[in-house]
Amino acid sequence: MTESDKIVSVITCDVEGRIETFNQNAEKLFGYTSDELVGKKRVSLFSPGMVVLGHIENWLKNARENKKGYKTETVFVRKDGSEFAAKITLTATMKDGKHIGYCGRTTELADVKPAEAMPETTLLTKFISIVAITRLPFLSATWIPIIASIVWGIQSGIIIDFNWTTFALVFLGGSFLHLAANTYNDYFDWTSGTDQLNNDYFLQLSGGSRAIELGLISEKQLFKLATVFLFLSGILGLGIMTTLGENKFELFYYGLAGAFSAYFYTGYPLRLVARNGIGELLIGLNYGPLMTMGSVFALTGIHSWEAFYFGIPLGILTTAILWINQFPDRASDKIAGKNHLVVMLGLEKSSWGYLILMISAFSSIYLLFLYEITEQGALLGLLGLPIALYYSYQVMTKFDTRELAGANWGTIGIHSITGSLIILGMYI
Repeated sequence: MTESDKIVSVITCDVEGRIETFNQNAEKLFGYTSDELVGKKRVSLFSPGMVVLGHIENWLKNARENKKGYKTETVFVRKDGSEFAAKITLTATMKDGKHIGYCGRTTELADVKPAEAMPETTLLTKFISIVAITRLPFLSATWIPIIASIVWGIQSGIIIDFNWTTFALVFLGGSFLHLAANTYNDYFDWTSGTDQLNNDYFLQLSGGSRAIELGLISEKQLFKLATVFLFLSGILGLGIMTTLGENKFELFYYGLAGAFSAYFYTGYPLRLVARNGIGELLIGLNYGPLMTMGSVFALTGIHSWEAFYFGIPLGILTTAILWINQFPDRASDKIAGKNHLVVMLGLEKSSWGYLILMISAFSSIYLLFLYEITEQGALLGLLGLPIALYYSYQVMTKFDTRELAGANWGTIGIHSITGSLIILGMYI
């Protein structure tokens, strides 16, 4: 077969990767019909997940910077799951001087084995795949409340004999419980169809981890992984019990609350995230007051309501992370019946809700000092307020634009910076 005899697949997409056109040759090459894909799926569907994570972004950058486009050899995946080697030319599509998408012209390399054309997978790409599957960056929402509550407990005199072994068990147990929540969340959002309806791929924080969609892990494997994380957190909880006295079994209440939330936040039959604000309340409690109160109990055997109150600002800031991440998901969540507060209120009203969350979080930091639950050093956390107000302005002015992605990442930063400042202030 000569080069001219080979079919040339032509696929165009917008800047989000959503397929806009899919010619007849593309139907022959990939095995899909145009009706199955146009406006419904993204071009990442055709590439192995490791290729998407390790190479696509750089290829698209080269296509944008070179008027003649970017050419390379790679491996694609057909509808039946079979892989084939191909060469592709990527070009950026423009309209009135504005970049509006990409065009890919693909020709199969029939004489080349897929293994020979597969782009190299680096160690970094493999690590990124683990980060994508587990959503590791979000673990700061667990680590900061645990560390802050321990520092607060020592400062307030509740924690007298600090035990590093117990702390390690609490830290790891909380981390595994959070990982279980992340992976169960992705599993149930995918199997319910919620994430499959979401086409805002390049917003990165929308539509979950995309791990199943990219073929990094199967549905069955993801559920097993989530269950293993939950099991490990339970084992570590049993280890903590051995360090406590007569009331050691009361730790079970904290563990049960965490396990219940990790599974039923998106898990059926309760699916609490879809119940008109219960999901937001659950996140605020679990990643704030319950976590700080539970951590202090694990090291002391004492149920401290002051430790509960101490976790309020961190819980609110974690809720803000959830809140802003629901903005790009709103359309698909609404179709899937995932009726959280952002779906109920709409984007414009929800942008005001974001501002209210920020004001509430930083007001509570001051109130904790005012009511002598924290000492003056904790007020160092108020230095995060200008950042919070900056991103509040961004949310209120860009709530329905692609630029909102900056505020998504910024909100994670607000939580981390503010929590770290509180810890630093108390320690100093």
